[in-house]
Amino acid sequence: VQLQASGGGVVQAGGSLRLSCAASAASGFKFSINDMGWYRQAPGKQRELVAVISSGGSTNYADSVKGRFTISRDNAKNTVYQQMDNLKPEDTAVYYCNADIMAMAIATMAYTALNAWGLGTQVTVSS
Repeated sequence: VQLQASGGGVVQAGGSLRLSCAASAASGFKFSINDMGWYRQAPGKQRELVAVISSGGSTNYADSVKGRFTISRDNAKNTVYQQMDNLKPEDTAVYYCNADIMAMAIATMAYTALNAWGLGTQVTVSS
C-alpha cells in the first residue's frame, strides 16, 4: 500500500494551503484504513503529530494548529485532506501523511497490519 501526498507549496503568512494524501495498493490486494493523519518535521526538529482522524471521523489536533487546520477524509477515495488556514512561518516543514492499514492478499486471504508513510510534501510560509 502506498500513500501519495500533494498540495504543498510556498505561501505568505496568513495564507492557506490544502494537502491531500491518497492511499492505493498494487493489484492482488485489498485494504481498509483505520486512523489517517498528518505529521510534520521542521529543520532540526523531531517529527510531530499535526492532526489525526479515525475511520469514523473523530479528530485530534496539536495545540499549535487548533482552530487553523482542519483534517477530513473521503473513505470512498481512501484519501485524507488537511485544510491549513492562517498559516504562520512556524508551520514551515515537510508534511507527511500516515495511515494505519489492514491489507489482505486476495490470493491467500492473508491479512497484514501495517503503518504506512507518504514521502512528504514541503510547506513553506514566508513572513
